[in-house]
Amino acid sequence: MSKFKRGLTLGGIGVMTVLLSACKRAATTQLKPPTGFFGMFYDFIGKPLQNLMGWIANDLLKGSASGYGIAIVLITLVVRLVLLPLMLNQQKNMTASQEKQRVLKPQLDLIQKQMKKPGITQEEQVKLNGLMQDVYRKNGTSMIPSMGCLTMLIQLPIFSGLYQAVAYSPEISSSKFFGIALGQSSMVITIIATLLYVAQSFIMLQMYPPEQRKQMQTMSMMSPLMTFFFCMMYNAGLGLYFLAGGVIVLVQQVIVTYVITPGIRKRMDAELAENPPVIVVDEHTFDVQPASAPVEAAYDADAAAADDAKPRSHHGRNAGKQHCR
Repeated sequence: MSKFKRGLTLGGIGVMTVLLSACKRAATTQLKPPTGFFGMFYDFIGKPLQNLMGWIANDLLKGSASGYGIAIVLITLVVRLVLLPLMLNQQKNMTASQEKQRVLKPQLDLIQKQMKKPGITQEEQVKLNGLMQDVYRKNGTSMIPSMGCLTMLIQLPIFSGLYQAVAYSPEISSSKFFGIALGQSSMVITIIATLLYVAQSFIMLQMYPPEQRKQMQTMSMMSPLMTFFFCMMYNAGLGLYFLAGGVIVLVQQVIVTYVITPGIRKRMDAELAENPPVIVVDEHTFDVQPASAPVEAAYDADAAAADDAKPRSHHGRNAGKQHCR
């Protein structure tokens, strides 16, 4: 995961934490709706969700004892299922981008190794960055893949609104879901929801080769840790949101890992057999001395190729200027 994406994710977590913490402070002192910014949020998101949950529990489920909990589960499932095609499409694009990067990794590793050498000048660093951009550009991909943040932004109002709907409704917060009080945190719901995200993270790791899994293990535990934190810190109504959402996320990950990813790899293998990746740098590109020469040679490869295309007698070619045509 890139630094930018990691920062954006952590930033989103921070916003949710501040938002829900503010709601919790209000909820611990009184049950009446909040005022100010959170009051506006409650009026536009929390209260409609509250009314919807009341309709499901009282009218649709005929006043069932677990009606409000079932309403939270149903609302979550509907939201997640509506978003599922979008999420799968984003996962498909991200997987395709990751597979392209896997193919380009040998070239990128050569450039990164050159960047880490001692004594490299700022000018050489700039040209090496240009080479890296060329590797991506000439192979039809980008250094910054699709971020896939739209689904998170769509879910954030539902996420926060459900908390407010439970916290500021005495009727909902005092109700139970199969014996579990919705207005209090629940260890049972926390454990089940966390295990669902642990399973999702484990299945996600199967997409990566063994040598990359160790690098991805720490990041893959972010979702389970977030789930455990929010479920323990806030009410069981919000925990049900994570639990029901975890079921859909698990199904989504199974589809991505065992259906979408193998299909993308098979398609890309067939495409690479017909159109191999464009070679911008190879193991001989940086062999020339002095140190600045290979960078200049590789960076000017297009000019050399154009010059070679002109009619003239046969002459030798530098091994560091090979191109895949």
